Amino acid sequence: MLRDAVRIRTEEATVRGTGLRWWLAGAVTALCVVLIGPSAPSSALIARPLPAHAVKEVVPNRVATWNICNPCGRVGHNLGRAAEIATYAPQVIGLQEACVRDVEKIRDHLKTFYGLDYHVEYGMVLRNRNRCGGLPWSPGGFGQAILSAAPMTDSKQVEYPDGGSEDRGYMAVTTTVGGRSVRVFNTHLAQRRQEAVRADQIGVLAAEVARHDRAIVLGDFNAVPDAPELGALWALAADADPRCRPSPDGGACEPTTDWRLKFDYVFLRDITPRAQHVQPSRYSDHDMVHADLNIA
Repeated sequence: MLRDAVRIRTEEATVRGTGLRWWLAGAVTALCVVLIGPSAPSSALIARPLPAHAVKEVVPNRVATWNICNPCGRVGHNLGRAAEIATYAPQVIGLQEACVRDVEKIRDHLKTFYGLDYHVEYGMVLRNRNRCGGLPWSPGGFGQAILSAAPMTDSKQVEYPDGGSEDRGYMAVTTTVGGRSVRVFNTHLAQRRQEAVRADQIGVLAAEVARHDRAIVLGDFNAVPDAPELGALWALAADADPRCRPSPDGGACEPTTDWRLKFDYVFLRDITPRAQHVQPSRYSDHDMVHADLNIA
């Protein structure tokens, strides 16, 4: 009887211990999901089919710009973003409002599902767990990124002295577009109604762009074409859409946002455009802008 009682209590303790271990394991897993965010390997995902007009491989003279946030952190959005990038397969694409982990997933999906192998450089200006997940002591990076089919060199990251309501900056790399070496910039300027801050930021960016005879400037400028603060950049470069100019009526500039304003630009310095297109997207409140170039 005594042995049976001891055995029963021992088994009960073992069951309680096992249950506690499972409970702790579940709690840790849930905490990781909250802190880091849900993830799944590419092998567990299904590729989004590309439309009939999708290109078959990277277009060597094509560049693009895309602010990929808002909505941010939605499940499945990175797979959709990868499919949209793969549809047009630019040689270079500048991403804004990008978390490192999202860029990593997009890059992985591009390679795994669509056979597009991109190099990456980052221009992160924030480390923010609320935006990009991560552990409290190691939050995710947030800012800009450039994906390029060719290797990149001389990477430079600059945070603007005044970011406005949120830290902002630009990044620059040297890479190959259309078979020629070119300096590529990617930026995200201060939010709307912060014209004076954007003017200072443009001053910093334009001074660097002016140092290069040939340059491509990608980004979300949060300003319409005739905004006075863009004047310093218009003096150095033209939009990839030759019809788009800083006229009071907006000229023929195609809108690039859900609120039907042009905020996203492919500025060209000593480079001639062939064609530019704005591709609406359900994965962001900004459209992807891509341009084919003639680079002599």
